[in-house]
Amino acid sequence: MSRARRRSRSARLTAPLAAAALLAGGVGAWALTGATAQAAPGSADVRDDFNGDGYADLVVGAPDATVSSKARAGYVAVMYGSAGGLSTAKKKIVSRSTSGVPGAATANQRFGATFTKGDLDRDGFSDLVIGGGTAGSVVLWGSASGLTGGTALAGYGASPQAGDFDGDGKTDLALFSAQNVGGDDPAGAPAALWKGPVSRAGKPAAVLNLLDKSLWWGYDADDETCATNGGCEDGPSSITGPVASGEVGDVNGDGKDDIVQWTYAGDGEWANRLLYGGGAGFTRGQVPGSDTNRTGTGTGIGDVNGDGFDDVVVGADGWNKKVRVAFGSASGLSDANVQDFDQDLPGFPGVQEQGDALGTAVSVGDVTGDGYADIALGIAGEDVAGVADAGSVALVHGGPSGVTGTGTQVFHQDTAGVPGVAETRDRFGVATALLDVNGNGRLDLAASSTAENASAGAVWVLRGTTAGLTTTSALAFGPSTLSAPYTKALFGSSLR
Repeated sequence: MSRARRRSRSARLTAPLAAAALLAGGVGAWALTGATAQAAPGSADVRDDFNGDGYADLVVGAPDATVSSKARAGYVAVMYGSAGGLSTAKKKIVSRSTSGVPGAATANQRFGATFTKGDLDRDGFSDLVIGGGTAGSVVLWGSASGLTGGTALAGYGASPQAGDFDGDGKTDLALFSAQNVGGDDPAGAPAALWKGPVSRAGKPAAVLNLLDKSLWWGYDADDETCATNGGCEDGPSSITGPVASGEVGDVNGDGKDDIVQWTYAGDGEWANRLLYGGGAGFTRGQVPGSDTNRTGTGTGIGDVNGDGFDDVVVGADGWNKKVRVAFGSASGLSDANVQDFDQDLPGFPGVQEQGDALGTAVSVGDVTGDGYADIALGIAGEDVAGVADAGSVALVHGGPSGVTGTGTQVFHQDTAGVPGVAETRDRFGVATALLDVNGNGRLDLAASSTAENASAGAVWVLRGTTAGLTTTSALAFGPSTLSAPYTKALFGSSLR
């Protein structure tokens, strides 16, 4: 198997970008010139490329934006890649008020809080599935001119996930319904697994059983009876607990994608859940050390040690104070095959402190091209030169023995070449993504602060090189730069 063949994408949100340049006129765009553009065509992963030009396209969620006078209706911004990287002029703003997108902007819908990418109809262009809460999801279809049209997927508006879950070489779509979060016991959430290809009319080739019996809500593995807290569902069409997010990868190397989900576990707590892909649907797995907790953490999937199996990386939380890497194998994940680390790892700049929130966001991918996936970590609670919770991001390298601190890089808004100025509670690094926006074969880092500019939010992009990340040609932009709604938009809540 090829090393580090996958990379994981998004991460998780919380909260301000600041710079003197911003204070005068909202979030602007800064670019530092000096890098030589790569020649087209690019070599980005097809999954990230909506217009088929070889350059990855970045999707930015702004779920709390006011759209058509509807508070928290939400939108996404699609930034198209090029040989020169991202440009604020080459973008598409998509909301429920966009022509061709089914439905209408509705207050508190939070359209764009979750989304996924994948070539659903097998036309060679990646497609974008955007979650829309109780209103369901929407598919925008890729083409040579970028994303077009819109197809409604009614009933499934929470954290869609695209991947080849049955191993037939076609992209499937795992769909989950939006549910209210709260209470002592998680309710059953309707879900579906659509076998690809999916037509532009929103019809799958077939519908597979989503889950085996061990994952039905209310199912008792010992006596096969229903729990008394709500009864049984009718079969493998529901899943325990509302799903907030997910990451896709192949942790057991069987050629079938697996999903790690961040899901409500009851009693106000959340946890990671592993679903192994299979020819007839998913089976339950376990993420080692993934105890329930009340503090959100990032999760990523990629091959950190280059053995051909994807590994699951989970950020530090209220129980496990360290980032945990659970290494994949032919038998999947196990408690016996993990590596924990924090900022005290030799070679990691800085010192581990309480409240740093190491791994608020996690993205995994091979930035340097050495065959081992690197780990991008948001550290949203990091203090920078006495500035509380200014936030930072770190790139930690993978190797044959797993994570190594050697060569670790840390960036924040006071780093030379990074646009902006570190300010109190900016929480820079609240979401991250790794993708090749200039098509040179090196993954670039997108990182955000949703608290920037009175919660308008903003995103930074650092270029990837064989030596790691560089601030040369660094870019920062916010919603006002894109002529998009910006008041308390939480722009950058999700990146992919």
